Amino acid sequence: MKKGLKIFAILLLVFIALQFWKPEKIEYSTPTKDLTNVPAEVNTILRNSCFDCHSNTVNLAWFDKITPANFIVASHIKDGRKALNFSDWDKLEKPKQSATLYYAFNKILSGEMPIKSYTALHPSAKLDDSSIEVLKNYLTTIAARKPNQEILPISTPKDVEKILPNKKITDYTKVKPTLNKIQYIPDFRNWKAVSTSDRFDNGSMRIIYGNEIAVKAIAEHQTNPWPDGAIFAKTAWKQKTEADGTVSAGAFIQVEFMIKDAKKYETTKGWGWARWKGNDLKPYGHNANFDQECISCHNPVKNNDYVFTTPLHLDINKFNIYNKNK
Repeated sequence: MKKGLKIFAILLLVFIALQFWKPEKIEYSTPTKDLTNVPAEVNTILRNSCFDCHSNTVNLAWFDKITPANFIVASHIKDGRKALNFSDWDKLEKPKQSATLYYAFNKILSGEMPIKSYTALHPSAKLDDSSIEVLKNYLTTIAARKPNQEILPISTPKDVEKILPNKKITDYTKVKPTLNKIQYIPDFRNWKAVSTSDRFDNGSMRIIYGNEIAVKAIAEHQTNPWPDGAIFAKTAWKQKTEADGTVSAGAFIQVEFMIKDAKKYETTKGWGWARWKGNDLKPYGHNANFDQECISCHNPVKNNDYVFTTPLHLDINKFNIYNKNK
């Protein structure tokens, strides 16, 4: 009995001593006003479920202030604000505001946000089905185009040749590599289109091309993981609404590459990430760590080897014919 009390007393003293050990100071109480141009019910949902980690206004529970829990909370807030801080809302251009909300909503739908370790102790932050429906309905109303608006199909490589980028560039050796030292690949124009995607939220459309290794992997259903040497090129254009209401490709926006090499790109999830923007093909990013932004975006599909693309079905015999014709 005395031994048990002694152990308890020691643990209590250690616990009390730990309370003098605090994480670096983080601003918790700066008021954050509701997001401008956003309905009250949407603001309420975001404030209840997102603001504690994604704004400068934090409502800490009593247990959030106790060491070592306060270190975990501080880490969540620091990482959360780095990814998205709603306190900076008014500093964003309106298109960026909309993109930010779509980004946040996709994180919610993927189950990444709010993180489960947070909602376990803060159940009020968990979004129910009705809250998700409110967000979905609002985001649909601010989309550049309605989800069911018809898109003009692109059936053959010749159809897209006239809208591929780089009309102003004839010497691709002058295109600068990205800051993580990946070279531009002009030959993607000769690759096979393996999928398309429609970003009705920001009024853009994309075609995804795969090199021969990627196409062969699709035909043979060897896509998780993708084999080393597989490369995807995702080209994006602004959507242009035609007189008959259909949507086709307009101004070129960018081209992105995903290059699979599990060993070479071990520190970036097995992929090399690269992006060039505009007709002058300017490398994207302010430093070599820009690829962390790409990884964060693709993290919801980490169980699919970080690839969003659902390839169109390719028959292995058709692939062999395609390969022979090349």
